[in-house]
Order: sequence, then structure tokens, then C-alpha cells
Amino acid sequence: MLICWAVLGGFVLDAIFGDPAWLPHPVVLMGKAITALEKRLRAQFPQTPQGELCGGAVLATVAVSAAGYAVQRATDGRVYASPGEVPANRAGLLLGTSRTVRSERPNAYFYNRVDAAAALYHAGKVEYLVISGDNGRKGYNEPQDMKEALVGRGVPAEAIYLDYAGFRTYDSVVRMEKVFGQESFTVISQEFHNRRAVYIAQALGLDAVGYNAADVAAYGGMKTRLREKLARVRMFMDLWTGKNPKFLGEPVEIGK
Repeated sequence: MLICWAVLGGFVLDAIFGDPAWLPHPVVLMGKAITALEKRLRAQFPQTPQGELCGGAVLATVAVSAAGYAVQRATDGRVYASPGEVPANRAGLLLGTSRTVRSERPNAYFYNRVDAAAALYHAGKVEYLVISGDNGRKGYNEPQDMKEALVGRGVPAEAIYLDYAGFRTYDSVVRMEKVFGQESFTVISQEFHNRRAVYIAQALGLDAVGYNAADVAAYGGMKTRLREKLARVRMFMDLWTGKNPKFLGEPVEIGK
């Protein structure tokens, strides 16, 4: 219980005072708390398969709950539902996904994100769009598929840049600064995804907001939402360890 209060206190103080040098970042507190809790659980539960299972379940529950609360709390007021509310940025970061699902039916996440990105561009809230997604295997190209869909919605091809190494949201956000030179940008995806991406940007000292694409029906998006809970825990571990993207590469200058 003391560990939980320490983490919660860290987030409250961080929200009040900003990010002073004397106050550990919540990411650091989260990492230390999970490590400390793991040690405590190992001491409390017997060293048997059943004990390991029980301890692991407690640790996972605490980690998922704390990560979810932290992301939600820190990104309130940084994600928007209509183009008129979104602050203008030079570039938008459109997070990739597949055009179709495994059954070869259209993927609603794909089309909703493309619609949102096109709406944001036509509203004059971004001048350029960086599409960051997976192109790691033959015949699968998220950025190119999204570019074609955007061009079909009236976005000029010359306003679109493709990031073929956005294998994970973490990589996409880091590469937006390290490769594309953007320290301030608008993330475009569904709200739950935007909040994680914006949190990553905040933790890395970047100024990001999110524009929320229409979500998918609760039943259709259940698997994605469950995966998101685990992704938020992994995000904290990546930030705590200072993980680097799988690839960086040569800088790309937007607008030239």
C-alpha cells in the first residue's frame, strides 16, 4: 500500500509543480515501484508454481491499473475530438494499421484514422502528415496503403511523408523527433492510442496533442483494448530503460 501511495503522490506532485529537477519523473517512480513490489511479492508468496502464479497475478493487476491511471490523468486536456479544437501544428503523426483484418474485411481502425487525418489537413490544422507504420514483411505496407487512401481523400501526395520503421507506437514517436525533426506535432489515431502516444511524447520532452479518430464498436475493438492495457505497461518499461527504436536512419527534412 505504501508503494501505491508513493506512485500516486509522485503523479500528483508532478501535475502541480511540472517537472522540477528535484522531483523524480513518474516513469522513474513507476519502474522503482514495480521492482519493489515484485521483491515484496516474492517474499510473501511461497516459491511454488501456485505461489509464483498468485504473485504474478497481483503484480500484473497493479501494473495495469497504475499504468492506465497514469496515462489517463497525464493526457487529460491533450486529446481532442473535433478539428476546430485542435491546436495547429506543422506536422501530424498518423499511426499506421492494416487496411484489412485477418478475415480480409475492411479494418475500421484504418479507415477512421485516414478520415480523421484528411479532415485535420483540410481544416488547416496540419501542413504535412507523417504516416508511421509497419513495412517489415513483403506485401505488407501500412504507410503506403494509408497514403493512397489519403490521396483519394484530396490530400496532396507532396504533403505526405512515409515512415516505414514505425513498428511500434514508441518507435513512431521517437522517430518523429529523431528522424523527422518535429518537437511539436499532432498524433492521429483512436483516443486510447492517442493518449499513450501523447504520454510517450511528454515523457521524452516533446509537445504533442492528439486528434481522436472515430472509435470502433466495443465488441469489434475488445481485443485491441485488452492489448492496449498491456501496451501501456510495456511503455513505462521502455521509458524507464531508455529503450531505442528498432531503426533510426538518416534525417528527413519536412517541407523541403
